Amino acid sequence: MPVKMNESLCEELFFNRFFKEHAKGLRNFLLSKFGNQDLAEDIVQESFIKIWNNCKKIEVKKAKNYLFTVAVNMGVSDKRHEQVKFKHHEFIVSTFSGANYENPEFVMEEQEFLEKFKRSIAALPDRQREVFLLSRIEQKTYKEIAELSNVSVKAIEKLMHKALIKLRETIGNV
Repeated sequence: MPVKMNESLCEELFFNRFFKEHAKGLRNFLLSKFGNQDLAEDIVQESFIKIWNNCKKIEVKKAKNYLFTVAVNMGVSDKRHEQVKFKHHEFIVSTFSGANYENPEFVMEEQEFLEKFKRSIAALPDRQREVFLLSRIEQKTYKEIAELSNVSVKAIEKLMHKALIKLRETIGNV
């Protein structure tokens, strides 16, 4: 698309043209990269929203590169989150499914606790849940988690502290 000197991503007509020119290509690229059509379509929408929200900060010449970078980062983040959820599910199943005590009351309480535990973890904000699962399920150190997340160790400690407080509130001290 030839760019005129005074055009800006913040202008609705220009942005609509930018969207029409790049949305299909971006969706196809994400589909080939991540293999999930729903995910690709969601990321396309979220990426363009991010472009629109930051339109004043993005140079028109660099907008396409920015768009694809944002989209790939969102896809990678989503895949990482799915892996953490999968590992969390595997841990829960392997930890709690093996014990079968003869007391039916115990088995029922155990199942209720497991469901409450799953719901409590699922209810945590994304970042707190991710830090909690990486620390407690994957046994990563705060330093390793901080490096993965590109934040400080103090930020990870704070997220973990908040996650533990919320879990204690919903499950209680066990």
